[in-house]
Amino acid sequence: MGVYPLRKALSLAQELELDLVEISPKASPPVCKILEYKKFLYEQKKRDKALKAKTSKIIIKEIRFGPNTDEHDYEFKKKHAEKFLKEGAKLKAFVFFKGRSIVFKEKGQILLLRLAQDLEELGKVEQMPVLEGKKMTIFIAPKKK
Repeated sequence: MGVYPLRKALSLAQELELDLVEISPKASPPVCKILEYKKFLYEQKKRDKALKAKTSKIIIKEIRFGPNTDEHDYEFKKKHAEKFLKEGAKLKAFVFFKGRSIVFKEKGQILLLRLAQDLEELGKVEQMPVLEGKKMTIFIAPKKK
């Protein structure tokens, strides 16, 4: 259309039975468009929805161990961890210490490091084992393909 002063733009919008919508208020002079406001809102909502759909959601799966987890249970949980990493989810593996089992901190750390080593080809360690209260946690992220 063109560049018009505010009064002229308002009268032009009223003539066309449309709305004068402020697009960029911080610009000098402010940028406005003559258009149908409801249609503008609809298209803006549609654009936002499309952008939101493109963003990837980070899924975190958890696997819980005890400090004295035996070999069969370890292998079973390791298979689940492999499946989670192949699906593209992050893995949070933790050893939960009940009661006095906190004296087996080293066992828990060895268990988590062993898991990280076994899953080395599928994922990389984001955070080394950290003891927080009664939980020792490790985070493993899937490797990019």
